[in-house]
Amino acid sequence: MKFISLLAGTALVLSACAEAPSESKTPAPKPAVQVQNPDWSKDAVIYQINTRQYSEAGTFDAVRKDLPRIKELGVDILWLMPIHPIGEAKRKGPMGSPYAVKDFQAVNPELGTLEDFKTLVQTAQDMGMKVIIDWVANHTAWDNHLITEHPDWYTRNDAGEMQHPPDTDWLDVADLDYSKAGLRDYMTESLLYWVRDVGIDGYRCDVAGMVPTDFWNAVRPKLDAIKPVFMLAEWEEPELHEQAFDATYAWKWKEAFQDLVNDKADATDIAAYYKTYQSDWPVEAMRMTYTSNHDQNTWDGTPFEIYGDAYEAAIALSFTGQGLPLIYNGQEGANDKRLKFFEKDEINWNLNSPLNQLFKDFAQFKTDNPVLWNGSWGTPMTEIRNDNSQAVFSFIRETGDNTVLGIFNLSDAEQSVSFTDELPQGRYTQFPNERFVEIATYTRMTLGPWEYRLYSR
Repeated sequence: MKFISLLAGTALVLSACAEAPSESKTPAPKPAVQVQNPDWSKDAVIYQINTRQYSEAGTFDAVRKDLPRIKELGVDILWLMPIHPIGEAKRKGPMGSPYAVKDFQAVNPELGTLEDFKTLVQTAQDMGMKVIIDWVANHTAWDNHLITEHPDWYTRNDAGEMQHPPDTDWLDVADLDYSKAGLRDYMTESLLYWVRDVGIDGYRCDVAGMVPTDFWNAVRPKLDAIKPVFMLAEWEEPELHEQAFDATYAWKWKEAFQDLVNDKADATDIAAYYKTYQSDWPVEAMRMTYTSNHDQNTWDGTPFEIYGDAYEAAIALSFTGQGLPLIYNGQEGANDKRLKFFEKDEINWNLNSPLNQLFKDFAQFKTDNPVLWNGSWGTPMTEIRNDNSQAVFSFIRETGDNTVLGIFNLSDAEQSVSFTDELPQGRYTQFPNERFVEIATYTRMTLGPWEYRLYSR
C-alpha cells in the first residue's frame, strides 16, 4: 500500500478548484472553524504551573527565576493556575482552592504583587514563551465582591437561595447566571483587562462547557483585536472550536490509555480514538493530551501510580500522536507524590531523573518534525495495519519531505509483529539515539513490554 499525504491531496483539490472558478456571486459559506490559531501555537508544548506548590516560596518570582530551565525543557506556553485572591468564606482546607476566586481583577498576595506577575509575564515573553492563566468563569468565592454588589448575577435554588454549582461538591463557590447581561459585560471586561493591561497571551478556561458557548464566542474576537490569543477549554466538545477555542481537553485519550493499562481496553481502542478524532473534529482543533495535571495528580494519582511501566509509552504517544502535549510541573523532576490541593505541599524535584531529558527530547522531536505539529499545521495519522493489532498500534504521519513512523507495543508482554500494510521503505533516524535504520518493505519486529519505536526522515 502506498501512503499518500493528506496535505498533498488537499493541495490537489484546491488547485483543481482554482482552475474552474464559480461564476456565482453568492458568498462562499464560512468555514466551520472561524478561529485563527496564533502562529506561535503551531508546534507548542504547554507547561502547567501550580505556583503555590512549585517552590518553597510559592511565588511568581520563584517561577520567574526558573524560566531559563523551563525554556530549555522545550516549553512554548506557560499555563499558570488561577492567580487571583482565594476566598475565605466556606473555604476548603487551610489555604483554600485557587478556583474559588475572590476578585477577578487582582492577584493573590500569597503569590506576589501585580508588578511581580507582570515581570514574570514580560520575562517569559522576552525568552520566546507565551503566558496563559486559568480563568474560572462559572463561579466565584462566596466572599467575592459580586455576591453583595450584584446578587442577581447568581443562580438560585428552589428556595430562592444562592447555590453552589448544581450536581457538584464544590461547596466553596457560588454559581453564576449567564442570562444576566451585566455579568457578561463584567466578565468580558475582566478578560480583556489581563490581555490589554497586563499583557498575557490567553486563557485556560475552567469547566468551559458549564458557561454558555455564545459567551466565549463573543469574547474571542474582542481578545484577538488586542493581540492574537490562545484559548484552551477544559471541556471536550467540537463546537467550542468554531468561534472561541484553539484547544480542548482530550479526555477520551486519557481514559482510553488508562483503560489500557487496567486491562479494560487494548491497542484497537487507541486506534479508534484517533479515527474518531479525524472524523468528528475539525482539522484545526487541537486536543490536549496529558499524562498528568493538577486534578489528575491530586485526585487520581501520580503518573507512576496510574501508568506504571506504561508511563514512558504514554508520554511518547502524547507527543507524537495527533494532539497538543502538556507537561505538569514536576513531571520532568519525577515528582512522586500527590500534591495536596487546599494547602501548601511542595513538589519533590529530582531533575537528575531521566524524565527530564526525555521531555526535552520529545519537545525537540516535535519541533523538528512538522508532521507532528498541532492542528492544521500537522499531518493526520494513518494507521498501518499489522497482524497483532490488539497489542501493537502502528501509524505514519507524512508529507512529501517529512515522515514519522511509530510502532507502539501497548501491552505488558513481549509482542512480535509484521505489517499487512506495506511499510514505506528506506533510511530513517531512530528516536532518541539518532541511529540510522534501514526499514524494508515488509519488516518484522519484536518489541518488549510497553516498548515503542519512533523513526523519522
